[in-house]
Amino acid sequence: MRTRLVETDDAPALMAIYNPEVVSSLNTFDIIERTLDEQVQWIKDHQTAHQAIVCVNEEDGIGEIGARDELIIGYASVSPFRERPGYGTSVENSVYVHRDARGRGAGVLLLNELIALAGESGFHSLLGRITGENLGSIRLHEKCGFTLVGTEIEVGRKHGKWLDVVEYQYVIRSS
Repeated sequence: MRTRLVETDDAPALMAIYNPEVVSSLNTFDIIERTLDEQVQWIKDHQTAHQAIVCVNEEDGIGEIGARDELIIGYASVSPFRERPGYGTSVENSVYVHRDARGRGAGVLLLNELIALAGESGFHSLLGRITGENLGSIRLHEKCGFTLVGTEIEVGRKHGKWLDVVEYQYVIRSS
């Protein structure tokens, strides 16, 4: 497995990973699947300082075809944390791994690479805001050195269920 920056032609592969989470899980608060145009715009928005990367599978047949006819098994991104300028050095991170590829290290690879990219881009704080029931993502963030900093009680609703959000933080220390 390896990572690379996301490309516009990766849009169908990202949709194939993300849209099932929208429809049948509590791992995202989105309730409507992304269209191809929306996914392409999302990629363009993440070809700036707020980058996105993909994890390319070189081991077996699991994944979705990306821009270079590679099998993409996951992706990760950073997005602005808040609109006000004082928050400019903090970003929110997201990591999604293909359902058939979970537990193989792709999430750790993606999140560690994202931390490094965020530091290179001048960001100081990464925040993972995770539904409280997403134990896989919670374990991933803890494994990569994030610390639990808070819980927001019943701030979202999906599939008829109230959802908590746990917030994990990673502070990039300058040397």
